[in-house]
Amino acid sequence: MLTHLPGPAAAVELQVADGQRSIQAEVLGEGQPLVLIPSLGRGAQDFDDLKQRLRAAGYQIILPQPRGIAGSRGALTDLTLNDLAEDVHLVVSRVTERPVVVIGHAFGNRVARTFATRYPERTRGVVLLAAGGATPIPPTVAKALRDSFRTELPDAEHMAAVHLAFFADRNDPAVWRDGWYPQVAQYQEAANHATPRNSWWSGGTAPLLVIQAVEDRVAPQDNARQLQAAFPQRVQVQLLANAGHAMLPEQPQAIATQILQWLAQHR
Repeated sequence: MLTHLPGPAAAVELQVADGQRSIQAEVLGEGQPLVLIPSLGRGAQDFDDLKQRLRAAGYQIILPQPRGIAGSRGALTDLTLNDLAEDVHLVVSRVTERPVVVIGHAFGNRVARTFATRYPERTRGVVLLAAGGATPIPPTVAKALRDSFRTELPDAEHMAAVHLAFFADRNDPAVWRDGWYPQVAQYQEAANHATPRNSWWSGGTAPLLVIQAVEDRVAPQDNARQLQAAFPQRVQVQLLANAGHAMLPEQPQAIATQILQWLAQHR
């Protein structure tokens, strides 16, 4: 058990293995632990801005890398969301004995909800950034989502796809020109399809915040409305203007503010 991490200014790189998998993670700071889980086919670097804002507010930040990114390794076939939640749990168990708040972005919202469902005793709260899974994606947007991982496309065509799938109309997608892992997206999609939605949809029993981007085409507002209607005593929804499915590079300060306000209500 890693019980004495360095102070708030330091970051620790961990490699945690259990024989079936070896997961790389970054741990920053001290305080109530928050676990950040990234989007489809993308790495923990997407949280570079948010992690610093949350750490500066006095929280411990735990960032596991998905299998196939950086030093994270394990089988990439015949997986379910349960396997990916177990990867997160492996890291959490190494870092802290305290219940955690899991923060999942886009595809990571499914892993976060699976974690909270499988490990309710380890879950203090759940924050979903782009909480899809219920409302079908329009065909043009679904194609743009697939094309975002076709990094061999001409740059203008690739950026047009990224813009349509991930960014609000007025926002520049160039910040996400890189950071795409097609093989990772492929096994994550397969794991999602192999997992019944009703096994993770509720997100466990802990308090849950949905930060819903107003211009999200991949996870539109109906997803958040359905989740809140199903669990009105537990689910809170906050709208986020001038943001799409990417959210994190579009409105970093607003996202941090909404998360911190919610965390303050659920200490």
